[in-house]
Amino acid sequence: MEDTTQEHLENAEHAEHAAREANPFLTTVSVTIAVLAVLAATVGSFESLETAETINDKSEAAYLQDKASDQWSFFQAKSIKKNMYQIAAAAVGPAAEQFQADARHNEADSADIQAKALDFEKQVDEKLRDSDVRAHRHHVLTFAVTLLHISIAVATLSIIMHGKRWPWLGSLMLGALGLIAAGVAYV
Repeated sequence: MEDTTQEHLENAEHAEHAAREANPFLTTVSVTIAVLAVLAATVGSFESLETAETINDKSEAAYLQDKASDQWSFFQAKSIKKNMYQIAAAAVGPAAEQFQADARHNEADSADIQAKALDFEKQVDEKLRDSDVRAHRHHVLTFAVTLLHISIAVATLSIIMHGKRWPWLGSLMLGALGLIAAGVAYV
């Protein structure tokens, strides 16, 4: 993070020197550098947000998967109890009717538990899909912010080269590509 801050300060210093020379083109380049730096910082912020949300979605998916696993364990326990009551009810005796009722009760509970487990699994899948989308955005935004940083460096060459226009034009093209890439991240 400090390297990025230093880079922006160095570029601002070049822009300041250019502004003192009173060359209108160098002033234009300086303004271009400032605009590109703001755009790079903005895209970089979006990149950081997407990274954080990717991690958050993965964490939530893991939490929900744990809840689904708990429900499946509970479902298995209820199924075992139901089967035990059914076996006990098959034996003729005074408690056979109660065992049948307990078996039905456990079967009904199992259905509710299974529905909860399936709902948690559905939520896990949604969080993982969201995470994948955000990870893709992060990668595209990383590329976009890199293009913007390169465009700043290339624009600075116009100042260093005392007003050569080709680096500035190249920086505009790179900056435009960076903005297009940033836009594509959200398409």
